[in-house]
Amino acid sequence: MTTRCRAPRSAALTPLTLCVCLGVLSACGNSDSGSASNSSAAGAAPVAAAGSAGSSASGQAGAPGQAGTSSSGAGAGSNGSAGNPSSPSTAGSSGAPAAAAGAGGSGQTGGATQTAAAGNAGAAGTTGAAGAGATGAKFSFFVTSLEAIRRESKNQNGYGGNLGGLAGADAICTRIAEAALPGSGAKGWRAFLSTSTENAIERIGAGPWYDRNAQLVANDTAGLLQERPNGSTTVSDLPNELGVPNRAGTGTGMDDNHDTVTASNTQGKWDGGSTCNDWTSATGSGGPRVGHSWPAQSGKSWIQAHNAPGCEPSVALVQTGAGSGAGIGNGGGYGGFYCFALKP
Repeated sequence: MTTRCRAPRSAALTPLTLCVCLGVLSACGNSDSGSASNSSAAGAAPVAAAGSAGSSASGQAGAPGQAGTSSSGAGAGSNGSAGNPSSPSTAGSSGAPAAAAGAGGSGQTGGATQTAAAGNAGAAGTTGAAGAGATGAKFSFFVTSLEAIRRESKNQNGYGGNLGGLAGADAICTRIAEAALPGSGAKGWRAFLSTSTENAIERIGAGPWYDRNAQLVANDTAGLLQERPNGSTTVSDLPNELGVPNRAGTGTGMDDNHDTVTASNTQGKWDGGSTCNDWTSATGSGGPRVGHSWPAQSGKSWIQAHNAPGCEPSVALVQTGAGSGAGIGNGGGYGGFYCFALKP
């Protein structure tokens, strides 16, 4: 609020009275030169913006943030000019939102007091894409999550044993990978499944393979052909396409969801049993061999633990032992499988 000084009606404005009034005006936040002070008249300090570098100078709008940094918000008005709104900030590497409103300043131009309008809030920074950088470059392994199987099959009970053959299973891996991390679908994905004419271990390339978090699963096939892969990933609970350990990926973190179909023995080759008619049938009992995405008393091998009850679509996440009926997930799963990329 501007303080006005008045001389008594009966007397002219004396030099002494003029000096007093000018001193009061100066105390109200207006500088003698017309430039704004560092604090607004209301006493509000300029609001700093998020970002590792680049705060705006007094009286200037925050410059647009460069990649990896965020710019500051608008500063206080300078030389009698209103403070400009802050420019939208470019997303930082952390995806942190960028800044707040710039504080308005006030200045004096030609004897008239002007109050700068408050700067508009800086636009929020775009959230950094998960898995960018090294994660995207190395992503080459995952367990298909329950969410992805339901989405791709358009069935709450999943595919069962009918994946469209090996070509269809490979396409499912590709679509899930691309949805999880755009651009990764071009890596040449293969389902770790055996048929009566083809072995899973011979389909997936030579390695190395990394999970969604850029953690090593195995350097080569020798590192895979063990009870658990010998990499640095969470081998006790292999991760899904989002990098979340598969058991935790169902939401409760305690679901019995480890049965992962392979139709393979511990060497990653066809075990001579059911393949659900080479992954084209969703009927019948006597299901394919499954491995365990996380170890259990019924088996610790990620490739070969026991057989699924059948080939029919089913999701059973409650512990029921070996299961019953003809559902592919009835022993504790949903018909999920492993996916490997030929190009890490």
